[in-house]
Amino acid sequence: MAKARPQAEIGIFGGSGFYNFLDNVTEVWVETPYGAPSDKIALAEVGGRKVAFLPRHGRDHRFPPHKVPYRANLWAMKELGVERVIGPCAAGSLQPEIKPGDFVVTDQFVDRTWGRPDTFYDGPLTTHVSAADPYCPVLRKVAIDQGRALGLPLHDHGTVVVIQGPRFSTRAESRWFSKMGWEVINMTQYPEGMLARELDMCYVNIALITDYDAGLEGRPDIKPVNHEDVIKVFNDNNDKLRELLYKMIPAIPPKRECACGTTLAHSRT
Repeated sequence: MAKARPQAEIGIFGGSGFYNFLDNVTEVWVETPYGAPSDKIALAEVGGRKVAFLPRHGRDHRFPPHKVPYRANLWAMKELGVERVIGPCAAGSLQPEIKPGDFVVTDQFVDRTWGRPDTFYDGPLTTHVSAADPYCPVLRKVAIDQGRALGLPLHDHGTVVVIQGPRFSTRAESRWFSKMGWEVINMTQYPEGMLARELDMCYVNIALITDYDAGLEGRPDIKPVNHEDVIKVFNDNNDKLRELLYKMIPAIPPKRECACGTTLAHSRT
């Protein structure tokens, strides 16, 4: 008889500089039809809830944003029984009122990536998943409520534009994104969140702002982003993010009452 696989109910994808989140972990390797995930998955308990943690880039950061095995990562979480996914990430700001060190609980995305495998459903069964409201409303409320309770500098909405990477934006691109009114820029939010939705999983993004992308128009004192600065700001705020996640996990309702778990039922004819 095959050994029972350890289970979890809440999954967390760690971003740049966020590889040491859980203590007293059991590590498991999960094979998937989409290849290997980014790394072993760490299992532990937080606030009485079973949690699975996976560094989306791998612990040695071997996967740049456009090469992250997103489908394998989500499938592996599903295999472990995960129904809710929290996807914190480092992100740049496109608006002056959103500052480095702030947190943004995004509610919309704009996809500017290309060539990434971004669906589990290539046929023969046609599946049209709604993306009108891509993030779980229940998990968003939990993130906002717990962030405010901690007194974090938190924005309760924002559109994240997802660029292909691994390069950063030109000044012209950044100016365009900013003038469109989008608040946040990142390289990993697509297709991660939508793949979770395709598997009937809840997903929430918490963006930790590390920089002002290519700078802000009229502010020559603000330098364009570089990777070293991103990691420094992220590391400086890791304890705040960790505290937020530790508050969020036990506050997630045990029973799902959102529509995320019935996505597929409304996506096929």
